[in-house]
Amino acid sequence: MPIEKRGPYEVVSSREVYRGARISLRCDHVIQPGGSERDFDILEMVEGSTVLALSDDHTAYLTREYKYAVGRECLELISGAIDEGETALEAAQREIKEEAGLTAREWIPLGVLDPFTSAVRSPNHMFLALGAVLGEPDPDEGEVIHTVAVPFSQAVEMVIHGDITHGASCVAILKAERLLRERR
Repeated sequence: MPIEKRGPYEVVSSREVYRGARISLRCDHVIQPGGSERDFDILEMVEGSTVLALSDDHTAYLTREYKYAVGRECLELISGAIDEGETALEAAQREIKEEAGLTAREWIPLGVLDPFTSAVRSPNHMFLALGAVLGEPDPDEGEVIHTVAVPFSQAVEMVIHGDITHGASCVAILKAERLLRERR
């Protein structure tokens, strides 16, 4: 088998360990730049979108939902997986409509977050949705999501004080705070 180069690494072998609906795990056996060998376990998840929806009076719309993986309720921005054939923006627009019944007038990309670059490939596209207007949510079956409306300044403080711990939510809120400050 020919050896594949990935950056400074030579991939000797790669095998899929697990494949689920939205997550897969593979193990790559590599030769490192110094010549030693090791395994890299890589968790790959579908890409996602995270949205900070702000109304014209700077109300931020968050969600409160029990997150099974961490075993507790979490307060975070509206987020979800990007479906096949969907752009990151289309996923973001769909998610705010489904989870909170929101629509928005203006969409500003806030970049991409790689949550844990050593072992996880799961790009998360972040957006700021301005002029958000609340409507009727239509959550997916099995989702129990509560919309929480707070002043944007309070959302920033919630990140600083650790009340919001979801990585993309924290980054999107802080990036939006700076962007909005620079726009004034």
